[in-house]
Amino acid sequence: MGFRGRRQGPVTRKNIRAKQRPLKRAPALLRKIQSTHKNKRLRLFFQDEARIGQKGRVCHIWWKRGERPPGLSDKRFTFAYIFAAVEPATDNAFALVMPYADTAAMQAFLDRFSETIAEDEHVAMILDQAGWHGSNALAVPANVTLVPLPAYSPELNPVERVWLYLKERFLSHRLLADYDAVVDAACNAWNKLVAQAGRIKSLCSYPWIPKVNP
Repeated sequence: MGFRGRRQGPVTRKNIRAKQRPLKRAPALLRKIQSTHKNKRLRLFFQDEARIGQKGRVCHIWWKRGERPPGLSDKRFTFAYIFAAVEPATDNAFALVMPYADTAAMQAFLDRFSETIAEDEHVAMILDQAGWHGSNALAVPANVTLVPLPAYSPELNPVERVWLYLKERFLSHRLLADYDAVVDAACNAWNKLVAQAGRIKSLCSYPWIPKVNP
């Protein structure tokens, strides 16, 4: 009994183009925020959260060729969360370490953050579409306007590079005894970051930001 294979047609390459992100709407949206608060200086911040815990991550190090470098690894699951907002244009940043990532934690973060803003300033805070960022129970302070990024586009948020830097430099291959040790490690890592003049600006100055900033 013979078998006949199906004849395959010519292989064609599909012309796949990257989807254009709707950032072209951002300048108009920021101008609208500015016009709503005419007597205020508009500041542009980016916000995000990162989970820091006992179960860390590996990182790249220099080592001998052909040998695997040793490293500490913890398998426990105690976590804390860093809530942070950065202003790439000025190297400013604000952060809180919280036990949870939820609406209550976001409310506490926004309340504390808003206290750092001068009376003649208004903040446009760009952030992702996590559930607690758009919750109906969230009372956004009057001097802050939340601006959501397109869905599923973490690459547009420059704070992601801050998390990578913190984990690579300060939070890898460590054994943290308990929650308090996790909080201390997160706070120490953040303080070391902001002590480096120009580091936030270097990490977060994405080329598209000046194009949308009014």
